[in-house]
Amino acid sequence: EVQLVESGGGLVQAGGSLRLSCAASGFIFDSYAILWFRQAPGKEREGVSCISKVDGSTDYRDSVKGRFTISSDNAKNTVYLQMTNLKPEDTAVYYCAGLDHPPPCTIVDVSSPRTPRAMDYWGKGTLVTVSS
Repeated sequence: EVQLVESGGGLVQAGGSLRLSCAASGFIFDSYAILWFRQAPGKEREGVSCISKVDGSTDYRDSVKGRFTISSDNAKNTVYLQMTNLKPEDTAVYYCAGLDHPPPCTIVDVSSPRTPRAMDYWGKGTLVTVSS
């Protein structure tokens, strides 16, 4: 059974940091890209970051560049999203998703509103709340 399980969300003050984790199981981790998405109340789900286990490429949406870092631990089949200098507008439910046999992350286009529809698997999300 394919599973993506997010953890690490919580309440943090503006300027603070959180590290989200996405633990993957049930599929061949090395043939996937793992993406982080987020959805704020009343808004569309949007892509945040991508890491490809195929070629090691990464990508970020413009609003998080320089603040968020995506990484992976192959031994644990886990992808992390380190978030620093958090802002109230980062408040959302954060989801990780898997894309089978992906192109490089720069081609995936993490910022496109069409990208969520291309994902093969989804986690259930973890809530991040940033207070001002």
